[in-house]
Amino acid sequence: MKRLWTYLLGTICLHLLLSGYTTHFTQPIYLDVPKGWPKPFYDTQKNPLSQEGFELGKALFYDPILSRDNTISCASCHLQATGFTHVDHDLSHGINDRIGTRNSLALINLAWSKNFMWDGGVNHIEIQPLAPITNPVEMDESLENVVNKLQKSNQYPLLFEKAFGTQKITGQLTLKALSQFLVMLVSSNSKYDKMIRKEATFTVQEQNGYELFKTHCASCHQEPLFTSEKFENNGLAVDATLNDFGRMKITQNPNDSLKFKVPTLRNIQFTYPYMHDGRFVSLTEVVKHYNFGIIQSKTLAKQLQKPMNLTDKERVDLVSFLLTLTDNDFLFNPKYSFSKK
Repeated sequence: MKRLWTYLLGTICLHLLLSGYTTHFTQPIYLDVPKGWPKPFYDTQKNPLSQEGFELGKALFYDPILSRDNTISCASCHLQATGFTHVDHDLSHGINDRIGTRNSLALINLAWSKNFMWDGGVNHIEIQPLAPITNPVEMDESLENVVNKLQKSNQYPLLFEKAFGTQKITGQLTLKALSQFLVMLVSSNSKYDKMIRKEATFTVQEQNGYELFKTHCASCHQEPLFTSEKFENNGLAVDATLNDFGRMKITQNPNDSLKFKVPTLRNIQFTYPYMHDGRFVSLTEVVKHYNFGIIQSKTLAKQLQKPMNLTDKERVDLVSFLLTLTDNDFLFNPKYSFSKK
């Protein structure tokens, strides 16, 4: 019997070899879903994750080849140590120092997101990179040109072969590779997470801040992702220069006026400046806004229609809690870092 199986296996392998078929093997990796977290929206069955796909996606993420003049990469606006966003200016900058219209969002726990961008203009992570690639003030490139540049390079045909079994590079495979890197950016090991797992305890100040957070903030910044994934008007005055009305630009619905995506608060200590236009540079400013700076309007979130009326001490306690959302293991994990081989 053993000889028969050996013969059959050898015959099959010989047939595949003679027919020109080459077997493609990858090392599978898995999206870690922390205990108590909801099911991710991203379907890994349609884009099976592999170590080779992840490494290819990471190479693309850090490579300025995605931009028209080869100067701007995804990482130019999404730095790992700052929660995969930028901190050196309020609005994103693109090629030729062109200035964008919004502050870049942090790239954290994207597998749990259904909508992307501040206005939800993109509804799938595999399409999302097209927005910055084709935006004239960001990368100002086309996916077709990106594919051509990748195909002519020395390294990428081999990397695509390792990840997908073919040296023929396509736009779809390029976007799938980027997605494999992005969905693995999971932040779940902050002091807050350790407290939830009973591996750490809060100080009195942090616990007071946590109670205040649950009372005043958690309806929009829902645990454990610290976002509701909804679009809300949080009472900001319209910037007279940008004249940005948020979600309404996409839906053309007046009820969406001044509504922007509720961002995650994870690693908020390092993801400044804050808000869609980067108008606040500190958490103290943010808390002050919600305490007594809200502009009343027809589309203002219901949760914000009554002021918080926090004391000075309570505002300090709330910020103290927000600092417990910092995940140093995520911010400095070499797995996500650029490495020139």
